[in-house]
Amino acid sequence: MAKESTLSIITPTYKEAINIPHLVAELSGAMDEAMVRWEMVVVDDDSRDGIREKCAALKQKGAPIRLIQRKNQRGLATAVIEGVKHARGSIVVVMDADLSHRGKDAVKLYRAVEDGAEFAVGSRYISGGSTDDRWTVYRFLNSKIASLMAKPLVSISDPMSGFFAMHSSLLHRGGSLSPVGYKIGLEILIRCVPRTVVEIPIHFRTRVRGKSKLTLKQQLLYLRHIYSLYHHKWKRFRSG
Repeated sequence: MAKESTLSIITPTYKEAINIPHLVAELSGAMDEAMVRWEMVVVDDDSRDGIREKCAALKQKGAPIRLIQRKNQRGLATAVIEGVKHARGSIVVVMDADLSHRGKDAVKLYRAVEDGAEFAVGSRYISGGSTDDRWTVYRFLNSKIASLMAKPLVSISDPMSGFFAMHSSLLHRGGSLSPVGYKIGLEILIRCVPRTVVEIPIHFRTRVRGKSKLTLKQQLLYLRHIYSLYHHKWKRFRSG
């Protein structure tokens, strides 16, 4: 089945083994209903939390899942790039492992690219999009402030979204990507310059299991990343 897949789900993980069986079950139901041939590529940053055993058990039960474990590198953005390199599908969907992204929304993103978009981003902030009511004020403000910082760079309503779909070949257009931190979608939008970008409304859920990876270090890395992207766009503007 994996060899015939048209869609590869790229899921970077660190200490998320507890969520993988639930994510696979949800994706299986959504993909079966939509009749999509798919695979899931889990890129794990040496979590040592039992994810190897979880993935092996799921694969034995017939789930189209593959695990790539990185030993000396860590970071969501670079994990996504690694996953795309191993993708067998012509279209990839990048989604989190913490169950904040829904399987049925992954289908919608895939269909948008299948229908002609070069890049489809899942948005919480357009009509039909929403976030879980359990979001804290801190989490909401953090997302909003980070989004405002990125707004001048891209013309989409949810530049912080980590839930997106594209043709795997799009990465080759950006030359040497240099992502810092966790906002790889923003990096691809700015450096690879997809010709057609669509926003798809999604519902963003609050994490139920496991621990958030949004630390002060990640927020500082985001500031570095934003600076580098502004610099890149300025250089492109000056060169005409």
